[in-house]
This record gives sequence, C-alpha cells and structure tokens, in this order.
Amino acid sequence: MKPLILFGTGKIAEVLLYFFQHHSDRKVVACTVDAPYVPGAEWQGLPVVPFDAIAAQYPPEQYDMFVAVGYQDMNALREKKCAEARALGYTLASYIDPGAGAPRDLAHGDNCFVMNQALIHPRVQLGNNVFVWSGAMVGHHSVIGDNCWLTSCTNISGVVTVGANCFFAVNSTVGHGVTMGEECFVGANALVTKSADSGAVFVEGNTPQLRLNSRQFLRMSQFSNL
Repeated sequence: MKPLILFGTGKIAEVLLYFFQHHSDRKVVACTVDAPYVPGAEWQGLPVVPFDAIAAQYPPEQYDMFVAVGYQDMNALREKKCAEARALGYTLASYIDPGAGAPRDLAHGDNCFVMNQALIHPRVQLGNNVFVWSGAMVGHHSVIGDNCWLTSCTNISGVVTVGANCFFAVNSTVGHGVTMGEECFVGANALVTKSADSGAVFVEGNTPQLRLNSRQFLRMSQFSNL
C-alpha cells in the first residue's frame, strides 16, 4: 500500500487526516494545495508542497492521493481537483471507515469517504468522489452518482438513483424509488418523494421562533416537571 498525499489544508482535510492517521493503515506523508493557497512550509506537522510541484517531489508511481475538498460549487471544485490528480497519474484512494457498517458488497469508486456510524445497506453503489458523513443512511439497491455529498443524517431510501454532483444537507430525506437528476440541492429537513430533474432545489423553511423566551417557556409548559 503506497503512502498517501492529502490534497487540502482546510477543515475537511483536517477531518480526513484524523481518520487516516487514527483509523487506517494508510500513512499520510505530505499535503498539497494550489500554490496561491499554500499556508506555509508545514501543516499539521506535514510538509506542504504546491500542487504544480507535487509530482516531481512525490511521484505518482510511489504515492497515492486523496482530494479532501468540500462541496463548493456543487462539488465541482473537488471534481476538478480529482481530475487534475488523475491526469498527473495518481491513484486516488478511498476511505471506508471500519465502523461505517458498510456491507461486503458495497461498490464504490475512487476518492470516496464513508465516515464512521454511517449506515449503508447491501446492493448499494457509490460513484467516484462520494462523501458520506456519520449518521447518513443509504438504502438497498440505491445508486449514488459521482461527486455527491451526503451530510450527516441524510436519508436515502431504497432503490433510489441520484445523479452526479448532488448535495444533501442534514436530515434531508429521499423517498423510495425516487430518481434525481444531476446537481440537485436538498436542504436541511427537506423531504423529496417524487423524482426530480437536474438542478432541482428543495429547501424547508425555519421553524418559527416563539415570542416566549426559554425561561418563560419552561414555566408555562411545565417542561421542568417532566
């Protein structure tokens, strides 16, 4: 197993670095970002090399890479960096946490991340560059397209097909048998029960705030007596 280079020095990269260092046999030896974003010679105790110089110092024949970038521009930035890394000849690693509850038949592409305490049923397919955070559920016979992002506690029911570059926020839910196009945005607490075209947006409004403050509410509701 080759040593690993991490693309990214932001918060997502910090999360991935933690899992690679503490829950994986992969050894992260360096980080890389585009030259204008290099934070210094080191980050988290690792050397940082500009991306345009990475192949010379850490050749793809000897090192793999993981692109730890967020969901900016409907995951297009992460998609672009994955393509650039592949073009340099790097194999992109995936991380499936041992505590993710992933079945043995899980099919996934490269640069995938499945966090601990996710729940994935049998007969599920994840494309390339799919991120699944803790608490998310992907139901049986569902297919998640390339470059998707499933935030914590996303619920994808069974036999769902999701197109590329979709984003699902906290507590979003997709019903059984739904087909979603590419670049769909499903906001927090939103429920999707019918198939959706590419570019669809589903956003649930905020819960209205009561006029009572918290202490008044506790007194009137007798919540403290429970």
